[in-house]
Amino acid sequence: MMRKPKVVILGTGGTIAGKAGSNTEMTGYQAGEIGIQTLINAVPEMLEVADVTGEQFCNIGSFDMIDDIWLRLSRRVSELLQQPEVDGIVITHGTDTLEETAYFLNLTVKSEKPVVLVGAMRPATAMSADGPVNLLNAVALAGSQEAVGKGVLIAMNDQINGARDATKTNTTHVETFKSWELGYLGYFQNGKPIFYKASLRRHTAAAEFDISKVTALPRVDIVYLHVNCDDILVRAAVSAGALGIVIAAFGHGNLHINIKPALINIARSGIPVVRSTRVGNGIVSRSANDTDNKFIAADSLNPQKARILLQLALLRTKSPEEIQRMFDEYLGIFIKTII
Repeated sequence: MMRKPKVVILGTGGTIAGKAGSNTEMTGYQAGEIGIQTLINAVPEMLEVADVTGEQFCNIGSFDMIDDIWLRLSRRVSELLQQPEVDGIVITHGTDTLEETAYFLNLTVKSEKPVVLVGAMRPATAMSADGPVNLLNAVALAGSQEAVGKGVLIAMNDQINGARDATKTNTTHVETFKSWELGYLGYFQNGKPIFYKASLRRHTAAAEFDISKVTALPRVDIVYLHVNCDDILVRAAVSAGALGIVIAAFGHGNLHINIKPALINIARSGIPVVRSTRVGNGIVSRSANDTDNKFIAADSLNPQKARILLQLALLRTKSPEEIQRMFDEYLGIFIKTII
């Protein structure tokens, strides 16, 4: 008889573990009220596809996520995956910052075994709650050989997204996670994961970042540009101790005349400045003046994920050239279609 894959579920809270006053309340609930073992007991079908165990890692709404939890979570995942009998990890997580946690793990977990983040848009107590089927699918994905080596994945709404490209696109709808122009990596059909694409960029075991002994991540702030903006927020960020700045800029990474001189001074002083965009789609490529200005182009990474990569890059270097190399290697999107 073939051995079932062993999957460990780490609970961090979120809507999937949320509790409301009635089954018709879809908002205003308390996130992270239900423990991981209760969630597992509510979906006994998981035991048909995997040998499942649970561990309550933390229990928060993901809007309260902090760097310390990221660091401990990544180390715990890597520790579990070093055990030969563990085939994959599922992490239950709130959707507000799920994409950021997924991307952080995508760059720091040292294993090719599947790591799958899963959440829900309706609390566990809601009529037609989406959490149970999402959790079932996530366990099937984490235990599948097809998911090995594909980086950290997100399983929600019968869709498989990669951590690097997925983003939350709707405040309340169940189909909130999308990978915009490049699309999903695959789907679930009757609980079976089916892949059509895979990213070719560096991640997990192939990534160069080592957080095994890191106790704190460098402070990196995001500044969102708007009409008539000025440089007060970037100057305040530096005064508060920011070691890097990510700009959610206009269009193709364009900077307002009121803020650009301050950013040039900051970058030339040795504090890396990354030009991302508030648009949501498309590439911010290198401009003719980026080398002189010491700016870094974010490629197609959104500001919140550019911040994560810059935090990790700063653990190794402050050189804008070397950081740009990292952005080029980890952010450029190339998709291999699986025939």
